[in-house]
Amino acid sequence: MNVEAASASAATPSPRVTAADLAPTLHRLRAATRTRGTPTLEARLAWLDALERMLLRRKDDFARTISEDFGNRSRVETMVAEVVVTVEGIRHTRARLKEWMAPRRAEVSWLFQPGRAEVIPQPLGVVGIIAPWNYPLQLAFAPLADALAAGNAAMIKPSELTPATSELIRQAVADTFDPDLVSVVVGGSDTGQAFSQLAFDHLIFTGSTAVGRHVMRAAAENLVPVTLELGGKSPTIVSRDSALATAATRVMSGKLFNAGQTCIAPDYVLVPAERRDEFVAAAQKAAAELYPTLGSNGDYTSIVNDRHYARLASYLDDARAKGAKVIEVNPARETLDRASRRMAPALVLDATDDMTVMQEEIFGPILPVRTYTSIDEAIAYVNDHPRPLALYYFGNDRAETARVLHETVSGGVTVNDVLLHIAQHDMPFGGVGPSGMGAYHGRAGFEALSKLKPVFHQAAVNGTGLLRPPFGRMMDVVLKLLLND
Repeated sequence: MNVEAASASAATPSPRVTAADLAPTLHRLRAATRTRGTPTLEARLAWLDALERMLLRRKDDFARTISEDFGNRSRVETMVAEVVVTVEGIRHTRARLKEWMAPRRAEVSWLFQPGRAEVIPQPLGVVGIIAPWNYPLQLAFAPLADALAAGNAAMIKPSELTPATSELIRQAVADTFDPDLVSVVVGGSDTGQAFSQLAFDHLIFTGSTAVGRHVMRAAAENLVPVTLELGGKSPTIVSRDSALATAATRVMSGKLFNAGQTCIAPDYVLVPAERRDEFVAAAQKAAAELYPTLGSNGDYTSIVNDRHYARLASYLDDARAKGAKVIEVNPARETLDRASRRMAPALVLDATDDMTVMQEEIFGPILPVRTYTSIDEAIAYVNDHPRPLALYYFGNDRAETARVLHETVSGGVTVNDVLLHIAQHDMPFGGVGPSGMGAYHGRAGFEALSKLKPVFHQAAVNGTGLLRPPFGRMMDVVLKLLLND
């Protein structure tokens, strides 16, 4: 292409993708589901096997491509959080799928004996999946595994912020699955907006609360049920009796995993006022031991792009301007090149609610440390704010642990560690209120993406004739019996 042609091409914006552009793909998938009928157990197991093989065969390609999109992404973090967690989830589902698919007997009221009732799981049809950039494999393929296990076709929109990974996902899926079973749509934010407007049978969105509102509004136009996996400010409460060094190490390990770009990362810490300095020292020590260097450390992940780096830097600037003390943990005292987007871990002391760092989900290696004087105060602080996707508690007092569990509401909880509840495949994963709606993983995912169809089988001989008109005095006797009146 010559210079003039290139300039003309650059000056002409690409047409925006609309729902009408994507609708033919959805229609093709839906038509195929009708032709297939209800997939057998063997077919679903074969799909799950294919997904697992694809992940294992391409794991190194995925790790390399994700790292390229981030600038640097720890290979081990990708293997653990993206490949291992997803593969383990697939294996958990595969081992239990026969049981989940079986019709379940339901209790029949004595009024309608000897009828028989059952609940039959049935595929919904076509499931839409909008995946984010921070864990592009896990958050595309874990819901895909649930969709396939439930017998559905699926359409995936990966994030435009990790374009090379999104393209690799598209290629890998195209090489693995019939396009009438799973299709991937790549593109920018306009594609994502159009995708959310399609008349899916269910839509799973993982991302920010702000975008989640738009997705839910678009889905509502077609009455599409949604599972929203959002985020928010997940608190960590450190009790007076906790082993502070252990707590600090585990908090910082979870906070700095993927450089804090995790929806369930500890967002802020509440520590007893008299133990704050001890916790801060332990957290600094832990961060330094985890990442003795930052600039060329392959284990330390970069911030995904310049916009997010600038956003995080602005949080620190705002905190400093409003009186907070910011402690950066840079053990080797390196000069970090902003172009590398390696951001030093930072602890924010004396953070107040008027600071941006306490108003927005951080999604980076910044940890505000706040204090409390009583557990009542800590619980009240959590409850005075939007319900979080995760909550963490460190302590050994059973009564206090029970209070935190029962008096707060959150999407999930890990006690005496962080993040790990998401990797337990026999538990539902999902938010509550502003942090999300619905849940998936394991059986919860299978059921969320199935229609649990209630079926009543009437017996040849039954007593329901007594409930049909014309009604006489006998009906008064029946009503008296029914109401125990």
